[in-house]
Amino acid sequence: MAAGAVDNSPSHSSEQDRELVEQALDGRQIAYNELMEKYRFALTRHIQRMVRSQGEVDDLVQECFIKAFSALPSYSADYAFSTWLYKIATNHAIDYLRKKKLSTLSIDQPIQTKDGEVEYELPDVSYRPDRHIVADERRLIIQEAIDGLPEKYHRVIVMRHQQEKSYAEIARELDLPLGTVKAHIFRARALLYKFLRDKRHIL
Repeated sequence: MAAGAVDNSPSHSSEQDRELVEQALDGRQIAYNELMEKYRFALTRHIQRMVRSQGEVDDLVQECFIKAFSALPSYSADYAFSTWLYKIATNHAIDYLRKKKLSTLSIDQPIQTKDGEVEYELPDVSYRPDRHIVADERRLIIQEAIDGLPEKYHRVIVMRHQQEKSYAEIARELDLPLGTVKAHIFRARALLYKFLRDKRHIL
């Protein structure tokens, strides 16, 4: 290279990512696993800067990978995979924090104004005569998806989301490495996401 010239060639890491993305799009599961292992720690640190609860961070990291892998066909190799992944993670964490903040807003507390206190008056826009039927149908579909998981994925997803056990508790009870538990839960969520995505017209 001539003196003073700028090297615009992709880095080794970027080239590796590009190859792994191509392999993942070709259906090679090991490529997904390699991308996860490469970026799991960095993505965890990234989300920890915004979300303090470690239990929530672990879930958010897995959800980010699911979102990224689901959107992989739209990824452009013109951009670094890491930049694209961090953008998805940032947006997902912001969405989580926004929803959490909205869910903690109390409608029982009056609003303070210059003219005194004003009570919230929220119209009931959620009323639907068939809402119980729809909710029951949704629960049945979700349960159907969970029941259809392979046994090793079914048991960890039930323990995590229905029994609300921590990753460490699941690992201890099943006598499995913590990393295996997390990988199984990630895979279970990916399978559930695919199943429910196909049923989205019902949900």
